[in-house]
Amino acid sequence: MRASFDEARGLPYPLGATVRDGGVNFAVVSEHATKIELCSFNASGDERRLALPGRAHDVRFGFLPGAGPGLDYGLRAHGPYAPAQGHRFNPNKLLLDPYAREIVGRFEWSELQFGYQFGHAAGSGALNPQDNAGHTLTARVAAPLPPLEHEPPRVPAANTILYELHVKGFSKLNPATPEPLRGTYAGLAHPASVAYLRALGVTTLSLLPVHYCLSERHLTPLGLTNYWGYNTLGWFCPDPRWSSTPDDPTATRAEFRAMVQALHRAGLEVVLDVVYNHSAEADERGPTLSLRGLDNALYYRSLPEDPSRSQDFSGCGNSLDLGQPRVIQLVLDSLRYWVEHMGVDGFRFDLATALGRARTAFDPRAPLLVALEQDPVLARVKLIAEPWDLGPDGYQLGRFPGRFLEWNDRYRDGMRRAWLGRDVSRGELARRLAGSSDRFGPGVHHLRKPSASVNFITAHDGFTLADLVSYARKHNLANGEDNRDGHDHNLSDNCGVEGPTEDPEIQAQRRRLVRALLTSLFVSQGTPMLLAGDELGRSQRGNNNAYCQDGPTTWIDWAAADHELLAFVRELITLRREHPTLRRDRWLSDRMSHATRIPEPSGPPVEWRRPDGAIMQVADWDTTSHQALAVRLGQASDELLLLFNPSLELVPFSLPPGPWLVALCSDALGPGANPRPGTLRVGAQSVVVLTHPNRDTQP
Repeated sequence: MRASFDEARGLPYPLGATVRDGGVNFAVVSEHATKIELCSFNASGDERRLALPGRAHDVRFGFLPGAGPGLDYGLRAHGPYAPAQGHRFNPNKLLLDPYAREIVGRFEWSELQFGYQFGHAAGSGALNPQDNAGHTLTARVAAPLPPLEHEPPRVPAANTILYELHVKGFSKLNPATPEPLRGTYAGLAHPASVAYLRALGVTTLSLLPVHYCLSERHLTPLGLTNYWGYNTLGWFCPDPRWSSTPDDPTATRAEFRAMVQALHRAGLEVVLDVVYNHSAEADERGPTLSLRGLDNALYYRSLPEDPSRSQDFSGCGNSLDLGQPRVIQLVLDSLRYWVEHMGVDGFRFDLATALGRARTAFDPRAPLLVALEQDPVLARVKLIAEPWDLGPDGYQLGRFPGRFLEWNDRYRDGMRRAWLGRDVSRGELARRLAGSSDRFGPGVHHLRKPSASVNFITAHDGFTLADLVSYARKHNLANGEDNRDGHDHNLSDNCGVEGPTEDPEIQAQRRRLVRALLTSLFVSQGTPMLLAGDELGRSQRGNNNAYCQDGPTTWIDWAAADHELLAFVRELITLRREHPTLRRDRWLSDRMSHATRIPEPSGPPVEWRRPDGAIMQVADWDTTSHQALAVRLGQASDELLLLFNPSLELVPFSLPPGPWLVALCSDALGPGANPRPGTLRVGAQSVVVLTHPNRDTQP
């Protein structure tokens, strides 16, 4: 490797480190830096500094002949240290290339990682002269990747069943997975894992964050880590913690790709939960690790009245400035990389309202959202928004552009209220069952399809399904924050006893509620999402914010699996797959208050009935004292009758002319039961699905 750059061969693109033509091209964005140094390291850790010689507007670049894959490097940025103007340059801090494909080293929390002096009278206004080299992370030049071998499954939106899981938590305790692979990307790709997922019937895995993550400083002395991974430092690098070879970034990258390819061969899609709203550098008192040192004023939002302070829409200390073209480019380049080179099938955007804040207010036509809609690479993948953040007017359910699916917390809360004893009207229950047309349907913002609503009862953030019916309040003391963290708005019901119980009546009630909630989920119009382990009865012992629990609290306990519940969930998913009526992607009706068999153009009809068989009238929708209702939908080839009884009493339902056959009951009845002509008694807190015995099952 030559000791200097070849200035004639350097290019300002692509950004990051690119192996080409017998060397490596380096390109870094910094609008306000006066100089950027490339710092390379040999096997002994000796550092060599070379200033990037080329400049094209805000890009510094240079070509280093003789360099190649395996070269470890960092960056040093020179410029003003003027926090009052938003600038925090400090050349004493070795910085991570934000485009790093491979990251090496061990990060050590200490004063060395901060750009300002601790305890100084000037606060963060005093530059820290200590050097952090040898105590922080560095990038490693990565070799180009070979082409992907398999085409993705491309599951249509209407057929999608999401399964939210944590890579480690899924297989860490699975005895069917070889010990060295448990809790890893390879463990998720192992035939035992794949066979389980295929038998379950889900189509699309939604993985909790797998980008390179740092644990927050306050967790380290508590012996905790950021297990969930919502604290990203490297947007192009898979988290080595979930690798079977965590000290080898090249092997980790290959293992992740192999996992995706194995899942694709099994017909399963892979969606990544991604965090572009903030980074691991926290607020203005946080460390200087990458973007803050490269150009704080460019990459981060600051308070207009005080540029020395970070603007925080995430609750995590900082907000990336997603109105800046170069920050938008960083996001798009990262997303394209994971699609084109790592093979993933889509993304779930954490706190996605932040993506639409070009300035301060949310705008569905913000530059980043428009770019995501129009990008030709991203046009073929799923885009899922968590449609809120912690900024002003952060709640934006239903307002994202047309290609986005959205996590629907109104569905979650409506179903919890209906089944767990809160006042909820029949109209609210019906709206959620029918796809939440009040948020996604005709005349509401952008006209969307029912599949835009990601329906869920539970997710990683909150109680598991077993805990939802076992705990009335959170139990988060293990997180080290005196139980202050986590939501208090759980809409849960412990059925009379907090936590585990041997009382058979309470156990039976909990089983009924779990099955009724799951049945409601899989017969609702929209895109269902199941939290991994809910089908097995997994509990977190009441912890509803287990982000820092890397242990038995969050790992699926396969030895304690509820196999009867698992069989029931498989039956539910099979029912949904075999009945297209349950996964239609056109609206049933735009006026449920007049739900008297009003067909949509070229679409099948729907009837909403009271238990006595009468068609629902306007007054019937608003009542909260009588929640039971029947839904008849579909056509002769696939006509279903759904009976919902959230009450604590048995309710007799008058059936429309049949014949009808019980296809599924969430509680007492068995499949194939023949109801007495004209009437069916539906048990408390249960759902019954009926079909014509002569219907043709469709794939």
